[in-house]
Amino acid sequence: MTFASNLNTAIRRAVRVLPAALLLLTVQISVSHALDTSAREAFLIDFDTGAVLFEKDSEKPMPPASMTKIMTAFMAFERLKDGRLSMDDTIAISEKAWRKGGSKMFVKVNTRVPIREILRGIIVQSGNDASIALAEALAGTEEAFAEEMTRRGREIGLLNSTFKNATGWPDPDHRSTARDLAFLAMEIIRRFPEYYPIYSETTFTYNNIKQGNRNPLLYKNMGADGLKTGHTEAAGYGLTASAIRNGRRLVLVVNGLDSVKDRSRESEALLDWGFREFENYQLFAAGQTVAEADVWLGNAKTVALTTDRDVLLTIPRTSRPKMKVSVVYEGPVPAPITAGTQLATLKVTAPEMEDVNIPLYAAADVAQLGVFGKVGAAVQYLVWGSGG
Repeated sequence: MTFASNLNTAIRRAVRVLPAALLLLTVQISVSHALDTSAREAFLIDFDTGAVLFEKDSEKPMPPASMTKIMTAFMAFERLKDGRLSMDDTIAISEKAWRKGGSKMFVKVNTRVPIREILRGIIVQSGNDASIALAEALAGTEEAFAEEMTRRGREIGLLNSTFKNATGWPDPDHRSTARDLAFLAMEIIRRFPEYYPIYSETTFTYNNIKQGNRNPLLYKNMGADGLKTGHTEAAGYGLTASAIRNGRRLVLVVNGLDSVKDRSRESEALLDWGFREFENYQLFAAGQTVAEADVWLGNAKTVALTTDRDVLLTIPRTSRPKMKVSVVYEGPVPAPITAGTQLATLKVTAPEMEDVNIPLYAAADVAQLGVFGKVGAAVQYLVWGSGG
């Protein structure tokens, strides 16, 4: 079990999906009193900062089972977003889709079903039949769709995921990782806010058959609003989940659990721990003056230092009182200075987390003094020193 991996690896992984305003703030946190879990694989991340709070074999290839359907839905969401697909479009139900075993939406062969219902059949009911029907409609065959899933997944950063079908049906080459599934969930939440609420729907009725969402956290009044369960004999019981409390969102993936009960208990415990033990702290807003740097031979004695991004950090609550923030630069900075030039670094240190270094930039131009101004500054320096 690893709680503190190489910082560069954490940053490189998170760069796939985090907005530019947060790229340099991704840190790995080490917590000596972290929970243990019976999950075979687990990954817990703060949605806003990209701080990895907990991981266990998170990059180990694993069968994702029906958590695959998060990617299946992603493929439809992209087409809906760019206008290639409409919720009112209908798709044909083939005999292959109709005959598929496992969890079902209970679509009828040789009928046509609206996309809005197919998506609920996939997300709420975990329908294998609905997933295959969608795959065939979008790519011609399920096999071609799986290839497209893998290719598109690599493009968005799912570097360790290979899809062989649209359902998660057992296949020795159908693999993903807990980390990849978490980043996929974050991508859906961030990019498709108009479609993401489907994941919080607890029931859906189709063909006069009412089925409940299998996500146990939706029924626990704990802020959960998605995403998807999975289960096969090889995979065990898994869940990709997200919950939001007091404006802060965490994303969790667990897999390899022994029962429905274990899946519910372990996922709830890990999310509760993440919300309880950590907090997000905004130190500075983008564009806010962090400090003033002394200027040498300029038409201003100082220049404001600002950050080009919100400085938002996830920190263990017990470490907050010991957090130290400092500005590091070599000064005085010689003029001329161009606005936007990096002049300093904001350094944040706290127990149980890697140091965070954030670039600080000149907020304004500072022109160089003329000849007489330089002479006057030099005389002043000789008489009064740098603080004159």
